[in-house]
Amino acid sequence: RNFMVPGVLGLILMIMTTVLASLGIVRERETGTMEQLIVTPIRPYQLIAGKLLPFVVIGLVDATFVITVARGWFGVPLRGSVALLYALCLAFMLNTLGIGLFVSTISRTQQQAMMTSLFFIMPQLVLSGFVFSIVCMPPFYKLVTHVIPIRYFFVIIRGIMLKGAGWPELWGQAAALLVLGTFILTLSVARFRK
Repeated sequence: RNFMVPGVLGLILMIMTTVLASLGIVRERETGTMEQLIVTPIRPYQLIAGKLLPFVVIGLVDATFVITVARGWFGVPLRGSVALLYALCLAFMLNTLGIGLFVSTISRTQQQAMMTSLFFIMPQLVLSGFVFSIVCMPPFYKLVTHVIPIRYFFVIIRGIMLKGAGWPELWGQAAALLVLGTFILTLSVARFRK
């Protein structure tokens, strides 16, 4: 229970924010309202921010709900800083929203966006350490896990909730999340053309 329930927070954040973000711009394209947005004076980064910020709020609400259920129903402790947990949830969502935005730039329909999101989510799930221990993986797959954002988030969330870990213990994981998130989001924004 103590090992799996904190991991569920990472899974829910990854699935919800990636899928919702991937559907965001594709839905505009499918309904024909993208042309209306294109003729407005807003810049591409403003359009992207307007599309992604609601999903950040949804992600934080999901995180609050999962933490509440984890503590209240399952009795999983929360020994660390709640503020640090939410801050690092934002760092993780930088990655998931970036992946979702990237998917929306390469997809033409909502169904295609949904399937492509699953294409990105499933390998992350298998290689994240949630299902199979990273220590037991072959060397090649251990290397691959270093580019999987949720791998770092699992260490963060379990560290904060179960061990009471703080910034000194988690700064390396947080730095990896920020570097990966910045790269993914920059790539996605570069691919998006108004």
